[in-house]
Amino acid sequence: MKILLIDNEAEIRSVLKEMVDKTGEHTIQEADGVATGIAAIQSFVPDVVLLDVEMNDGTGFDLLKQISNPAFQLIFTTAHNQYAIQAIKFSAIDYLLKPVDPVDLHIALQKAIDNLNHHTLHKQLAVLLHQLGNKQDVSKQIVLKDIDKTYFVNINEILFCEAEGSYTKFHVTNADAIFVSRNLRSYEELLAPYGFIRTHHSCLVNPAKIKVYDRKTDSGTLILEGGYTIPVSQRKKEFVIQFLENR
Repeated sequence: MKILLIDNEAEIRSVLKEMVDKTGEHTIQEADGVATGIAAIQSFVPDVVLLDVEMNDGTGFDLLKQISNPAFQLIFTTAHNQYAIQAIKFSAIDYLLKPVDPVDLHIALQKAIDNLNHHTLHKQLAVLLHQLGNKQDVSKQIVLKDIDKTYFVNINEILFCEAEGSYTKFHVTNADAIFVSRNLRSYEELLAPYGFIRTHHSCLVNPAKIKVYDRKTDSGTLILEGGYTIPVSQRKKEFVIQFLENR
């Protein structure tokens, strides 16, 4: 497999190269920035790119904007840039936090190998670059992956998210439910800026889809578009009522 390492720090590239070498038989090339990275992508035609987010002559996002039809698998490498990480999570593109853990790198490379024939990166990059815009726009998309498929879902089409053990079940307008192998807490962090609220330990709700708050039970229930009935926990009751009154 052909792997390209793009990072502005030679020491980090050296460490990454050593780690990648230990994962199997690979042909590895390096680049130290946006300009050299673009040139290397065009000449080397890598299968996988490990891309630093922040470099001397720009960002990894600047580089990606100049690649029209990416035919490689992408893994970001980044320090704790929470804004960038949130955008990356929305796009479901893999990323590794620096300092990179060898086990995490091995897992990420294996996932990349498994996905070599899945050419969805250009669509995922569109979600990523849109997400990097300043506006918290509900027309933005989130990328969801199950075992077989990649889904591009408009945030405003999500009815609610439901905890299923370590999985999250997305209920979407006019579509089948989507099971994703990440827990509900991780999606609560992503979707809270878009107004989503936790009404129960197992439910995260898009308030734009709430039609009725039914007080017949002790803590109440919410009725959403499509007739879905969502529980409100006793602990969340006061918060939910206040939220609905003030929206």
